[in-house]
Amino acid sequence: MQRIGIMGGTFDPIHYGHLVTAEQARFTFGLDRVVFVPTGRPPHKQEKDVSEAEHRLTMTRLATQSNVHFGVSSIEVDRPGPTYAIDTVREFKQLYPPGTDLLFITGADAVLQMTGWKDYDVLMQLCEFVAATRPGYVLEHERIAQMFGPNASKINFFEVPALAISSTDIRARVRSGRPVRYLLPDVVIDYIFASKLYTCSR
Repeated sequence: MQRIGIMGGTFDPIHYGHLVTAEQARFTFGLDRVVFVPTGRPPHKQEKDVSEAEHRLTMTRLATQSNVHFGVSSIEVDRPGPTYAIDTVREFKQLYPPGTDLLFITGADAVLQMTGWKDYDVLMQLCEFVAATRPGYVLEHERIAQMFGPNASKINFFEVPALAISSTDIRARVRSGRPVRYLLPDVVIDYIFASKLYTCSR
């Protein structure tokens, strides 16, 4: 039986924080593969604030190509309209054989917002959730139990190294000419400058 991790995100750009989280999730939960899924049109972000999907897809492929356990799916980029986790997980259910375990990789903070996700109660029946926490993060087990009831058991937490890296900060660094080396893979940095991404406000 396969165990597949689904790691969604804007990845604008993808950085070492994303990659470390995915690898730690793979190890901790015995995943056969982690599939990165760049978002198409995130419903919570204005389109002008996000780089073109093709750029984000290419950067994600470049960043993950050296890890045989990582893959990239364009499933959300190819889908018209706003991007929702429930639609993506349903498509993954069709792509993989019956009995495949799907684990949705996200952050602990995102878990606390999940009740606002589209059809979140249905989503929790289709997959498990693994939520990354930083060292020293205090888990609010009682709050999780109150929010999700019996489904709380489908949410698993795991700790990743404290990497204070954000895509927002990387974009700002590129715009202002500050260094970004060691924050993300060199192949992604090369692509950013070759494509002239983040060089001016959108």
